Amino acid sequence: MDMLRIEGLCKSFGPVSVLRGIDLRLKRGKALGLIGENGAGKSTLVRCICGYLKPDEGTITLGGKACLVPQELTFLPGMSVAENLFLGREPGRRGFVDRRRMREETRRALARIGAPDIPPDTPMGDLGVAARQKIAIAKALLEDSDLLVLDEPTAVLNTAETAQLFQILRALLEKGVSIIYISHKLEEVLELCSDIAVLRDGNFVSGGPASSYTPKSLVAHMVGRPLEDIYPPKEAAPGPEVAPILDVRGVTDGEAVREASFTLRPGEILGLAGLAGAGRTELAELICGERKLRGGEILLNGKPVAIRSMTDALRQGIAYLSEDRQGTGLLTTFSVRENAALSSLKKYCRGPFLSTERLETGARERIETLHIRCEGGAQPVRALSGGNQQKVAIAKGLDTEPRVYIFDEPTRGVDVGARAEIYTILHRLAADGVAILLISSDLSEILGNCRRTLVMRAGRIVGECADETLTERDVMALAVGASQAG
Repeated sequence: MDMLRIEGLCKSFGPVSVLRGIDLRLKRGKALGLIGENGAGKSTLVRCICGYLKPDEGTITLGGKACLVPQELTFLPGMSVAENLFLGREPGRRGFVDRRRMREETRRALARIGAPDIPPDTPMGDLGVAARQKIAIAKALLEDSDLLVLDEPTAVLNTAETAQLFQILRALLEKGVSIIYISHKLEEVLELCSDIAVLRDGNFVSGGPASSYTPKSLVAHMVGRPLEDIYPPKEAAPGPEVAPILDVRGVTDGEAVREASFTLRPGEILGLAGLAGAGRTELAELICGERKLRGGEILLNGKPVAIRSMTDALRQGIAYLSEDRQGTGLLTTFSVRENAALSSLKKYCRGPFLSTERLETGARERIETLHIRCEGGAQPVRALSGGNQQKVAIAKGLDTEPRVYIFDEPTRGVDVGARAEIYTILHRLAADGVAILLISSDLSEILGNCRRTLVMRAGRIVGECADETLTERDVMALAVGASQAG
């Protein structure tokens, strides 16, 4: 029995055609992997399915209620889990909110998705991203959803958290819930889904049983050409005769980072791995002055430096690509040229005023260098695909001409074609002598780009993997603790 049947679906925004004659079917209790590059039409399609957009042509037949669980989860952090789950539809009794019933139903909903250990009265702001993802699914099921549309649900989850989420999703599939699963992690899609649908430029270009695809064949369908290897060749790591440009000695913030030490040389891409909550982002924020340094010291070219803010870091030649591009990395309502210049506005001034001409010239150079697909420097960043937004965020740091560039989750939520382009940017920077610290939850990204990787656990750097020890097994053994790794 079909849960979803789409026939001849078309959707345009003004003169731009986004979906062209899409035909699609999904049976009850099955998972469909919806694949495509950023801008392929995936988001528009699922928004039509869930009723947020009205198609121009074609029909959508649903055998139940569809609910979208977006990549960017929106909860009220100061309210409890139960209050967030029932926001706008609180159960009542004699004119008052029935909080006892709300808690009981929350417990049942959390138990259904394998999270009975989350107390209903816990403030949402106290929970980690994995717990919030589970609660988003519980909220969709509370609304009696028969079809869950999950957009990049594992983008911020580690390997163990992803495995736990898949257990929950498989249990839901067995109960007859259908799933549309959107992800750029192709191995995950093939592991979970029974069927695949590939979109390219608004067209349905391939579909069928997941067993008939491989990650490489999916990539070829997505981008319209073979993509043999998304990782550029790794250059030899700088030897000990090359003096470190960045020397971090025993830094601590008294909370998330404890006595972390490492060195980074010019032209090196140094990995920083670890499970969620290990302290990787917090260490980057300490180096960049976004967190208060309560112990240890930071040296640049052998000299101690005082970095108390991001402005200080930029002045010292350190750029930082935040893991949250839409929250802290970019001003999405601003244009491409304005965002690209945010960290280096002085160089675009003519006297006390910003020069639009200089901004446009600088933006044009970055657009060409980084292959940013946009309609020009004046286009708002919010109109770009995720991969192109990320390139604008990278351009912002490059415009300061850094000697050290910290990349925190540079390809999160970015399609495979854009990922390959971002990796090329990293390696080109390293070839020019820029020292790069690559923070990533994606171990394949670390292994594919780095010759040396640090591993954090519980706020400490617990080891280093290089050469023959730079394997997924060795990195994970350090990340979870050797006794746990077996």
